[in-house]
Amino acid sequence: MENYLFNTIRQTRKNFIQLIETSTVEELNEVPAGFNNNMIWNFGHIIVSQQLLCYKLAGLTPSIDPQYILSYQKGTKPEKFITAEEVNNLKELMLNTIDELATDLSNNVFVNYHGFTTSYGVELNSTAEAIQFFPIHDAFHYGCASSIKKALNKK
Repeated sequence: MENYLFNTIRQTRKNFIQLIETSTVEELNEVPAGFNNNMIWNFGHIIVSQQLLCYKLAGLTPSIDPQYILSYQKGTKPEKFITAEEVNNLKELMLNTIDELATDLSNNVFVNYHGFTTSYGVELNSTAEAIQFFPIHDAFHYGCASSIKKALNKK
């Protein structure tokens, strides 16, 4: 089950990377009418959410740059133009953080957890439950970014 879950998460993230790679940096940063964020915010948000829901709630330090957390955590919105360099950094983190999570899970580094109820109303009481939530969360934000891409193409 665990391999299937991680493979599903990786595939959604690979699909998201493809969406990002078929967009210009300007498109990634544009917030179309009717939306409150852009494609790159949704992309960065799923990386940050995974770090916060798995590591921070387990009392561990997230492995990503704290600036990413400030820019992409829940409740934030696009505040600045994201450069091609940052896009490339985020693309690297997209899969690396999942590989790191799988390793840390197998090494039993997650021993404590502060329960949390997501904005979906899903209660998470362990890192394992947070990991089970990611396919839903990641696919939702991939869908949002796909909708933004379609809106930009209609302009």
